[in-house]
Amino acid sequence: MQRKVLVIEDSSKSLQVVSKLVAKAGLQAEGASSLTEAKARFSASMPEDYLCAVVAYSLPDAPRGEAIDFTIDAFIPTIVVTDQTDPEVRESILSRDIVDYLVKENHQVYDFLSRLLARLDKNKSLGVLVADYKRSRRRDMVALLRRHNFLVYEAKDQDAAQQVLAEHPHIRLLLVDESLDDKKGIHFTAELRRAYAKEELAIVGITAKQSGTSTASFLKSGANDVLQSPFYHEEFLVRVMQNLELLESVETIRRVANSDYLTGLPNRRHFFHTVTTRYRQLPRSQSLALIDLDHFKKVNDTWGHDAGDAVLKTVADLIGTLFADVPVARFGGEEFCIYLPDIPHGQAKRRIMAFREQIEDTPILFKDSLLEVTASIGLVSNDSMTLDNLLSEADKLLYQAKSQGRNQVCDRAD
Repeated sequence: MQRKVLVIEDSSKSLQVVSKLVAKAGLQAEGASSLTEAKARFSASMPEDYLCAVVAYSLPDAPRGEAIDFTIDAFIPTIVVTDQTDPEVRESILSRDIVDYLVKENHQVYDFLSRLLARLDKNKSLGVLVADYKRSRRRDMVALLRRHNFLVYEAKDQDAAQQVLAEHPHIRLLLVDESLDDKKGIHFTAELRRAYAKEELAIVGITAKQSGTSTASFLKSGANDVLQSPFYHEEFLVRVMQNLELLESVETIRRVANSDYLTGLPNRRHFFHTVTTRYRQLPRSQSLALIDLDHFKKVNDTWGHDAGDAVLKTVADLIGTLFADVPVARFGGEEFCIYLPDIPHGQAKRRIMAFREQIEDTPILFKDSLLEVTASIGLVSNDSMTLDNLLSEADKLLYQAKSQGRNQVCDRAD
C-alpha cells in the first residue's frame, strides 16, 4: 500500500507545491488546511499508514506550533515548514522532537524537502553506527538519527564497534568520535579503511572545535567528512544525508557502468572482472555456458526491434531467476553467458538443459501475438582452463549446436 504523508498547511499554494513533491517521491499526500481538519483525517486512518507529516508552524487554529505537537504525539515523524525566521520561533521548533524544519526562503527549500521525503523512506533499511565512549553524546546522536527512521546502533569502544559492523552489513555510515579509546578514533578510522572502501562505508569523524589539527588528521586517515562538536541539529542531519546521498550516487554510477542497459544483467566487462577477481584460485570444478538465441534477426525483421527487446528481457529475466547464485552476463546482441563454479559437469548440464527447455516453453506475449523463441548453447567443463579458454571452447560448441539444427545443448567435459 502506498504510504501517506500528512500535509498540514493553510496556504493553498504551499499545500499544492508540497503535495506535488510528495507525489514525486512516490507517496500519497493527504492535505489539511487546519489542525482541526488534520485531526479528523488522522482519526480515519491508522498511524502506521503515515511515513511522516509536513506541518506549517503557524495555523489559524494552531498559531504556536500546536499542530507539530499533535503529529509528534501521534508518533508521526514531523517536518516543519515556516516563513518565520526569528530566533524565538526557531528555538520553539527545535525544542520539539522533529525530523527537521525548513524556512520558506527560496525554491531550494522545496528541493531539500523532496530529498528529505525520499530519505525517510530509504532510511528504514539503512544502518548507522555511533561510536563514542561518552553515553550522553551517543544518546543525543542516536535520538536525532532515529527521528530519520535509521536503524541505529551504538558502541562505546573500538572492539564493540568492530563487532557491530561485522554483525550488521547494512550499516552504511559510522559516526566516530576522536576521543574513542583514549583519543584513538582517528587511528580506528585508518584501520577500518583497510577493510571498507569509502564507497562501502561512509565515516564521519566527530572532533572538538578547539582541536585544530584533528579535522585534517581524520580526513587523511580516510574519513569521508568531519563534524565539529558541539554541532547544530540541522548541520548534523544535513551532513548525514549528504554522505549517504554520495554513497548512493556512486552505487548508481557503478550499477550503470556494470549493467547492460536493456536487460539489467551484468555486462561483459563486469562479468570478466567478477570471475577473475572472485575466483583467482580456480574452483574445484568449473563450467561455462555460452547462449545464443536462434533466428533472432528474423524476430527483429518480422516484428520490429521492440519485439526483439521484449525477447531479450524475457530471456534475461529467466537467467537472472534460474542462475541467481552464479555470475551471468549479456555479452551483446542475442548472446548471454553463464559461469558455474564449484558445480560438477553433470549438475551443470542438467541446469543448462532445463534452462533451454524453459526458454522453448515460454511464449513471449508481444502486443497481440505470442513469439516462440529457442536457444542454442555451448557448455564446456574443465577444471584447469582460464576464462578466455573456456569461452573459446564454449564458442566452438555453440557453433556445433547451431550447425546441428539449433535449439540444443552441445557439451564437453575434460
